[in-house]
Amino acid sequence: MTLSSNSSIRNIALVGPYSSGKTTLLESLLAVTGAITRKGSIKEGNTLGDHAPEARDRTMGVELNVASLDYRGVFFNWIDCPGSVELGSETYNALIGVDAAVVVCEPMLDRVLTMAPLFQFLDDWEIPHLVFINKMDRTQTPIAELLDALRTVSSRPLVPHQYPIRENQDLVGFIDLVTEQAYSYHQNAAPDPIPLPQSLQSLEAAARQEMLETLADYDDNLLEELLDEIRPSESEIVDDLKMELGADLIVPVFMGIAEQDFGTRPLLDALLREAPEPELTAQRRSVERIKFREAGAPVAQVLKTFQSQQGGKMSLVRVWQGVLEEGMIVNGVRLGGVYHLMGHEHTSVARAAAGEIVGLARLDGVHTGDTIAPTDQVPSGAEPSALLPRAESLDPVFAWAIAPVKRQDDVKLTGALTKLAEEDPAIAWEQHGDTHEIILWGQGEIHLQIALDRLKRKYNLPIDSHQPQIAYRETVRRSANHVHGRYKHQTGGHGQYGDVYLDVAPLPRGEGFNFNQRVVGGVVPKQYIPGVEHGVREALVEGPLGFPVVDVAVTLTDGSYHSVDSSEQAFKQAARIAMQTAMANAEPQLLEPIALVEVSTPNSFTSGVLQLISGRRGQILGYETKPNWEGWDLVQAYLPQAEMRDLIVSLRSLTLGVGTFSWRYDHLQPVPEKLTQQVLSMAPGRS
Repeated sequence: MTLSSNSSIRNIALVGPYSSGKTTLLESLLAVTGAITRKGSIKEGNTLGDHAPEARDRTMGVELNVASLDYRGVFFNWIDCPGSVELGSETYNALIGVDAAVVVCEPMLDRVLTMAPLFQFLDDWEIPHLVFINKMDRTQTPIAELLDALRTVSSRPLVPHQYPIRENQDLVGFIDLVTEQAYSYHQNAAPDPIPLPQSLQSLEAAARQEMLETLADYDDNLLEELLDEIRPSESEIVDDLKMELGADLIVPVFMGIAEQDFGTRPLLDALLREAPEPELTAQRRSVERIKFREAGAPVAQVLKTFQSQQGGKMSLVRVWQGVLEEGMIVNGVRLGGVYHLMGHEHTSVARAAAGEIVGLARLDGVHTGDTIAPTDQVPSGAEPSALLPRAESLDPVFAWAIAPVKRQDDVKLTGALTKLAEEDPAIAWEQHGDTHEIILWGQGEIHLQIALDRLKRKYNLPIDSHQPQIAYRETVRRSANHVHGRYKHQTGGHGQYGDVYLDVAPLPRGEGFNFNQRVVGGVVPKQYIPGVEHGVREALVEGPLGFPVVDVAVTLTDGSYHSVDSSEQAFKQAARIAMQTAMANAEPQLLEPIALVEVSTPNSFTSGVLQLISGRRGQILGYETKPNWEGWDLVQAYLPQAEMRDLIVSLRSLTLGVGTFSWRYDHLQPVPEKLTQQVLSMAPGRS
């Protein structure tokens, strides 16, 4: 399809909590406009969205789904975003490239809080958004109560755009508050205009007045008309809605039942009239401030990276400016092809102009969030991929240690993990330097299970997983002085002889290791002292408890040598023997890593979070109001890493799924005596 103007394009994201009905709404939008001939259902597993095997298995979205439709001469690109809190990175990366977002939610008062982080992100990025209250057949809650609940999670005022018409609690129609025209819903057909029910006239008038007064907060002319009791025209109201929605000043609210196509067409009509055009979004993103060498140089941004077994790499991009064409050199890479995406189908096109969202093939080395532009047009000294701001990466909060089921697949695993992390930037992995395990990091158990399923399906890599080992350390409680170590070995010819006396003493926490010598009279020749230090260091790799030793000082105080049989190697062995005795005599003590944790939580759950941390041997450092998050707190604490393994699971259970945390390693701390034996009994290599 060739688009004549970017004013004839709208890029809309469908976002909202898990099970709110985003994919069902997308199916309805496509069906009522004729973009698809048969509407699929989640239950039957035949929707255009959520087509990935991992999504079908779980009956939930696991990645972005892209679809398009033509409605009254406007080309709509839809991005259906996953609703699971563990997959939020997918949503945030997509939102930076759309013109508006539809927040789909259920009419359940107890689930409203789950949308708080999403609303916060939308407002932080000033992304125009509206609300579609879905599944209105499953509630008897008055619309005023639903709106009041939604206002608790939105920093922008909510503006009711419709008023529901019910019969015996069933949703049968709505009143458009702009035109004051009532409509009756019908299955498989557009709603019919009907007379305004007399019983709803006063309620409708109050709702409409509320809408107008909110709009008047941003329009002095409308305010004067209301004060003078002049009825504003419909066109004036629509203009205000469009202007204030486009500036992210208000949040219009719609409602319906997507499964029955109720509310779908009015939503489309409103987006057609009121959603901002792509050029306004580009202005909001300040694309024109990039000083390219030629005005209007093509610039786009990667919203999502797809990896497939057959098709290779595909980058979903928003074109902000100019035109992209196959063969163009961007970010030092030749553009492989341009495609329109419709579910899992890709249609090749010759070019992509400003305002379009398309797939670009084979952008090797280009990642999600990167800006892409012709290499010869980038301002001098600028890094092309960093020209436009990107969504911040989510901190990893859950980990598994992984290994291929088949040992011969070890070589394949690194490449597959790299592609996996490229497709999903919220996935990270590392080869742990202490435990030598491969650690896979993500946002929760579901997130990592999806990742393992992809490794198996896409790369034929079945994976075993288990809890990662904790990088325990050990130290000593007291000094052990003048500990003797002698190595003497005779095999014919030159023998081996080394003889040392060592002092071992504890150091303050975090000091690491110090080696000194104070031998006198040449009892240990200088050329053999490096061998002593080497032997000491080797002995510290694994102490009496089975873990690396830290925070100790070792001093070489005395010894003896043989003029023929002594060597650096012999003194190294003597030092190891002395250290084994010294460490056992110096009362070894187990240490555990302690993290500095910052928990983000609604303040209604702060007391519960404090109890959660204390119950995991945490030390509360304090809490304060979270900046720019009304009604949220930040709790700081020291927490043993051994207690963090399923912290995110408990935290989300406590906070309706919205609590999260960040952390960093801070220090080592002695393991309580009552837990030491338990840790030692479970350590690898111990029975």
